[in-house]
Amino acid sequence: MIAATISSDCDFRVEDVSVPGIADNEILLKVRAASICGTDTKIINNGHGKLAPGRKIILGHEFVGVIEQCGRDIDCFKVGQRVGVAPNIGCGQCEECIRGLANMCPHYSAFGIDMDGGHTEFVRIPSAAIMQGNVVELPEHVSFEEAALAEPFSCVLNGQRGLRIEAGDTVLVCGAGPIGIMHIMLAGVSGAANIIAADINDARLEMARMAGANITCNSMKGNLRDVVMSHTKNRGANAIITACPVPEAQEQSLEMAAPYGRICFFGGLKKDSPFIRINSNLIHYRNLVITGSTGGSPHDYRRALALIASGRISPRAVISQTYDISQIADAYKAAQNPSNLKIVLCNN
Repeated sequence: MIAATISSDCDFRVEDVSVPGIADNEILLKVRAASICGTDTKIINNGHGKLAPGRKIILGHEFVGVIEQCGRDIDCFKVGQRVGVAPNIGCGQCEECIRGLANMCPHYSAFGIDMDGGHTEFVRIPSAAIMQGNVVELPEHVSFEEAALAEPFSCVLNGQRGLRIEAGDTVLVCGAGPIGIMHIMLAGVSGAANIIAADINDARLEMARMAGANITCNSMKGNLRDVVMSHTKNRGANAIITACPVPEAQEQSLEMAAPYGRICFFGGLKKDSPFIRINSNLIHYRNLVITGSTGGSPHDYRRALALIASGRISPRAVISQTYDISQIADAYKAAQNPSNLKIVLCNN
């Protein structure tokens, strides 16, 4: 079967690999749709700390499919069932896992990160993923392409949880890439009255408008702080999401937050420049709350699927192009084009 592989020394290849075998307590999943994440392209260029020296894995952590084979000890799923898979598998024993936060487990494993993922035709689903609730039945009316985006939406849900967006809030989203667009969609569902989108790409800002942003700003052409203040009577935004790996966006966010504003540093910074300079008096005197976010839990994944199934969130708006699995090399090239949002691999 064809697969996109990466080794610990960042050797990216599209190659033929064997279909995995499964144990009695495992599942073999035929991948029907898998989207390419910015994390996948980062791994190609920079590697990943969890990928041990000498290891090679198949990429892809955003995937759904149909159960091809069940081990004889599996009685909770059946062959032919449509399922999605939350990618982060915890140890099952630590405090985070007991609280259902597998994405925060210090010993987690993940498809496409340190074990074979879904940018291929078949994936082995280990027993731990099945036992911990990572495998979720898909609603019949939700397409595979839409369901593949439940994983990034689960991350967005996790990120907005701490922001407590309320009806009538003004929300600023810095970065109108795929994740930023999803944040805009979710903020609208949460009742935001005004959604401001900022980016340096006019095409993406137009996509942000289509997703629900009623105010946009190209921060290379205009002063974002002035735009925010002019639309909030100089109060600032109630909630701010930095969905981009830009230190200046994190620093400036404090200056654009309203009293009692909430800020989520969603986009991580580069490992060689993770520090920023902030005015801590703004936090103190404005009673600001700053949070961070990474990944999503299996519970977040289920909530994301429920939102997609309800029709209140439309993932198709985030999909720029679909490719057959045989075109995986072209799909990866498209995924690294900043004009595109999500690229989805299909396997019929």
